[in-house]
Amino acid sequence: MRKRERENPCGVCGHYHKYEEGEVCGICGHRMPAVSEKGIQLSAFPSEILPEFLFLGSYDNASRAELLKTFGISRILNTVPACQNLYKNSFTYHCLQDDQNLPFDDAIQFLEQCEKDRARVLVHCMLGKNRSAAIVIAYLMKSRRWNLAQSLQWVKERRPSVDLTQEVYQQLQEYEQKILASLENQPCPVMPAFPSPVTSFNFGFPKPSDPIPPPAFNNSSAPSLFARPAFDIPPQEFTFGAAHNQGNVSQSPLSANQNPNGSDISMDGS
Repeated sequence: MRKRERENPCGVCGHYHKYEEGEVCGICGHRMPAVSEKGIQLSAFPSEILPEFLFLGSYDNASRAELLKTFGISRILNTVPACQNLYKNSFTYHCLQDDQNLPFDDAIQFLEQCEKDRARVLVHCMLGKNRSAAIVIAYLMKSRRWNLAQSLQWVKERRPSVDLTQEVYQQLQEYEQKILASLENQPCPVMPAFPSPVTSFNFGFPKPSDPIPPPAFNNSSAPSLFARPAFDIPPQEFTFGAAHNQGNVSQSPLSANQNPNGSDISMDGS
């Protein structure tokens, strides 16, 4: 390796490889984010899967301390042991074992503690689209009780570059069956026995539980709404506009000036 390359290591991982030219680091496997095989541009920022809590990203994201602090991330779940934990003094790391079978339970236990502590955590692998995505999907299935299809769709909508291998997807299917089996074995919750309700005041109004009385249509004792009141006036003595005892009414002053013959008296204008 030439002297110039030794004097100018990678600005991200600190190792000597041609980072700008896309060369993969021989020590940690770091390389520049590029366009995926499906033509999807890999994000230069971590993807927020659950608001203010769970982030999914690449090793390039995990290698930028200032970027992590900008997102408020304080804990990092490293799913690839070959990737170095660069900032152990600034962040809390949890590294999974390098195994073909992903340790879902170990990773989920760490994520559950992060959620309990209200700490923002980044889950990353090399490119943030296979191993780390599978861990996030498994966590959604376990904590949110979603199935595999729902969890995968949720993650892909927030990070379109997610591309699971057939082997990893099969492991997720097996883990889904494990979760379903554990849920079936759980006993059904017993409903608590509540005491009988205390008699409440109803202020004379019927309660909803009281039977509704049938309407009394044939009840003769009930007065009809259309019944007319009885008047004690004989038909022959009823006169429109006159009182019953006209003889007792005193004669008005106007009647004294009237002519007995029925004609009006002419007014004297003098």
